[in-house]
Amino acid sequence: MTAEEQFHELSFYTLSLHDKYFIHQHIVDAYAAQTADINTKPIKIIFALAGLYLFIEKKYTGREVQLAHVQMAKNKTAWPAIILPAKRGNINVSDVLAKPAGKERDDMIQQWCVSVWEAYQNNRQTVIQIVETTLQ
Repeated sequence: MTAEEQFHELSFYTLSLHDKYFIHQHIVDAYAAQTADINTKPIKIIFALAGLYLFIEKKYTGREVQLAHVQMAKNKTAWPAIILPAKRGNINVSDVLAKPAGKERDDMIQQWCVSVWEAYQNNRQTVIQIVETTLQ
């Protein structure tokens, strides 16, 4: 199964939870940041990293991240380029799916997000500045 197919399987799982925290948003952001390449639009990478920052460092729920993305989208500025790290974390979607559904998988989703966010630390200040500017 390809990584994209695994992501779709994980999406089915997270969307079926119907949880009030909307954990699905976190997998969208982690996957987008982890699989970005030179052809990925800057807005996609910025939003993914902003979502990971808000989740990991500011303790936003997925629903709150989603609302932050809506607010950020109102900003019609050119988004800065992000330096893509060669390694994007030690955990990937297949590692998450390897865990049994429930608490273990949900905990692994958080670990995956932390792993990807840590890989992008050289962009941290840029992401924080964008978030602070666009979420006023």
